[in-house]
Amino acid sequence: MPTIITNIKGLVQVREEKINFIAGKEMSNLPVISNAWLAIRDGLIEDYGSMDDYNSKTFSSYKEINASGRFVFPSWVDSHTHIVYAGNREGEFVDRINGMSYAEIADNGGGIINSALKLRATSEDDLYRSAYARLDSVMAMGTGAVEIKSGYGLSIEGELKMLRVIKRLKENHPLEIKATFLGAHAIPPEFKGNKNGYLDQIVNEMLPVIAKEGLADYIDIFCEKGYFDIDDTKRIIEAGAEFDLVSKPHVNQFNSIGGVEVGVKNSALSVDHLEVITKEDIEFLQGSKTMPVALPGCSLFLSIPYTPAREIIEAGLPLALATDFNP
Repeated sequence: MPTIITNIKGLVQVREEKINFIAGKEMSNLPVISNAWLAIRDGLIEDYGSMDDYNSKTFSSYKEINASGRFVFPSWVDSHTHIVYAGNREGEFVDRINGMSYAEIADNGGGIINSALKLRATSEDDLYRSAYARLDSVMAMGTGAVEIKSGYGLSIEGELKMLRVIKRLKENHPLEIKATFLGAHAIPPEFKGNKNGYLDQIVNEMLPVIAKEGLADYIDIFCEKGYFDIDDTKRIIEAGAEFDLVSKPHVNQFNSIGGVEVGVKNSALSVDHLEVITKEDIEFLQGSKTMPVALPGCSLFLSIPYTPAREIIEAGLPLALATDFNP
């Protein structure tokens, strides 16, 4: 049944022209129609306008929702999440309060490896049910589309299990979902001291199966000291491109080691984190089509610097926000 929403205090983000993104000073412009109405038919926006021009007879057969002076926003798009996971790492939050660093926790078997071990021991059905409930939660808070990464499997079986769960969620949950293959999230215990061996497994064994089953839309890698370097990042991005997977790497979370440059030069869709960013990084982003993405929730929970959002915007760049929803 078609729906009409009336008496909207502010209908937010109404743009007559079709645009891909806005950048720089334009990000300060938030178009709003005050005292508005919005008509919806078959899940699509049919029409909208000011209540001053509203004709109730035109919509007499519509279900009416009286917004009673509330705002109506577009739904949020969360472009960076790790919503499929097993257990949680709440104990590590206490470790950080007690002074341990992210690197120290990881060296002691925590962090990504902790999540990987828990995920390997969890069934696909259990992963699916818990992730479905999380998606219900974020949808209730206004999110209409999410990206979900793998990266807690760190083995052929584990990564495929995660991506198959994401595929099931795509097929069954009302949210729009995109899948990202993040096999290069960390080096698993089985490959300790043999990073290149694990990268070989990702490229030669995981990617062909993922492509054959259509399990991913994008590819990602954690480009950071102690994890994967620039050469590794370039290799993974290029390997993904052979299977039509666009890259969106983790870069500059703790250090600027060239991840932004390699992402831009390889037409990455986005570069995510950017808690640490240099003048040179910003210059590489200028004039590119790569979207900078900030993850302030990560900064809050890890007690690390926040992405210098204002500096990025003042450089004439766009900036997206995402949650980094993770265990």
